[in-house]
Amino acid sequence: MRYLVWKFTKRLTAFIFLSILVLFLIRAYDSQRGQPLEPWHTYVPEELHGKELDRSDWTAYLNAEETIFDRVRTEVTQKLPADERVPVNRYFDGSPIYPGRFAQDWNRSYVLEPDVAPRGAVVFLHGLTDSPYSLRHIARRFRDYGFVAVAPRLPGHGTVPAGLTDIDWEDWLAATRLAVREAQRRIGPTQPLHLVGFSNGGALAMMYALDALEDTRLRRPDQITLISPMIGITAFARFAGLAGLPALFPPFAKAAWLSVLPEFNPFKYNSFPVNGARQSHLLTTALQRRIAAGAADGRLAGLPPILTFQSVMDFTVSTRAIVTSLYVHLPENGSELVLFDVNRNTKFGLLLSSASDTMLNRILPDPPRRFRTTIITNKDPDRPDVVERTVEAGTEAEQVRELGLSYPFDVYSLSHVALPFPVTDSLYGLQPEPTEDFGIQLGSVAARGERGALIVSMDSLLRMSSNPFFPYLMQRIEEGLKPVAPRHVLRNDGPDP
Repeated sequence: MRYLVWKFTKRLTAFIFLSILVLFLIRAYDSQRGQPLEPWHTYVPEELHGKELDRSDWTAYLNAEETIFDRVRTEVTQKLPADERVPVNRYFDGSPIYPGRFAQDWNRSYVLEPDVAPRGAVVFLHGLTDSPYSLRHIARRFRDYGFVAVAPRLPGHGTVPAGLTDIDWEDWLAATRLAVREAQRRIGPTQPLHLVGFSNGGALAMMYALDALEDTRLRRPDQITLISPMIGITAFARFAGLAGLPALFPPFAKAAWLSVLPEFNPFKYNSFPVNGARQSHLLTTALQRRIAAGAADGRLAGLPPILTFQSVMDFTVSTRAIVTSLYVHLPENGSELVLFDVNRNTKFGLLLSSASDTMLNRILPDPPRRFRTTIITNKDPDRPDVVERTVEAGTEAEQVRELGLSYPFDVYSLSHVALPFPVTDSLYGLQPEPTEDFGIQLGSVAARGERGALIVSMDSLLRMSSNPFFPYLMQRIEEGLKPVAPRHVLRNDGPDP
């Protein structure tokens, strides 16, 4: 019997080893296809890391950031080969999309100060591969309400994609703590502190808030706003680290990248390293454990109200995880989940997958719930205009409010990246504001033609990149910034709010 067990174990071990070897070889082979690595994939800036960030202040961080950008210019921009000095390359200083030519380089950390003495502070945390650009519209509105807005460039971002190959999620969290220290320095001890997190920044906001429940040295936030928060991601991300193993051998360096693409977006990376996916997986896994533990021992009772905006359809993060791994664990503390439904009036309706059509009913538990639930959806399937359908915490009755907003006829849903951008955003908007020129207008592209002719996949161009319901999102955020906020009918025919 022992011999049979030993023989089975030996065969199983050999099978597992051979399977891993085959997968390793397939990944190594597959990594050799596509675009070659460019200077922005190989030059890794020297960022401040966890302990250094905890010893630094805002001024020191900005000085280090200035050094990093200077080095990128020296090691990448000034060393570009002739065939990369083209208008579509953000690292070519003669390109119309080169960030250094803009009045403000939104890849860098910034502070927006009100014209009067601050009545509060807010920290903005951007998403993975993103930059502080993504939350600037909301930051400006906070400033208009008298809040000082602190928006850090999280380590590894805003420079070159290779910056994400040498970063841990703990570095992002340390930068979050640094930004909160700066925000706290600029206001009085009793003035409110808000956190606003987009995508991966949402996970960081929640992780900071949980840390603050246990560490009295950390200032607790008074309000958290999450936009497409990365509470959970796809199962593939947990194996992303294995996908990069062939990169241990120099001939297979491209295996460290999940995608290698031209860099034509001035404020967001197109290329994506394996380590970026791995760190997001580690962050969300740690966050889910902390939330579950806090729910079990009652610590979540100390969390502030959380207002979350999320598209029902989201290819990047798990909408279900926002409900099952966060909201079902929250105390009844005034938190709210706002979901943007698919456009049920769209001419693409027959082409929508059954999963898309039924997603909303599948992710929400039956009422009563401990959190307020709001759904932005068509008034009826035959009309493009949308209404707000709300169920208050602890109740089952639904209240309906007209918004005066409509889904564009050719848009079947929002997306992960769309929510923080108005339709007038100069880079991502459907109707870009002409007064600001970033050299390219990605949101208004309506490309038709033959496949293979463009330098980027059609998926990235067709993905919805701005939010026709941004006025609603902004009004809901404003309700927490002023004493009385009348909830009126909204219009989407004006300029960028």
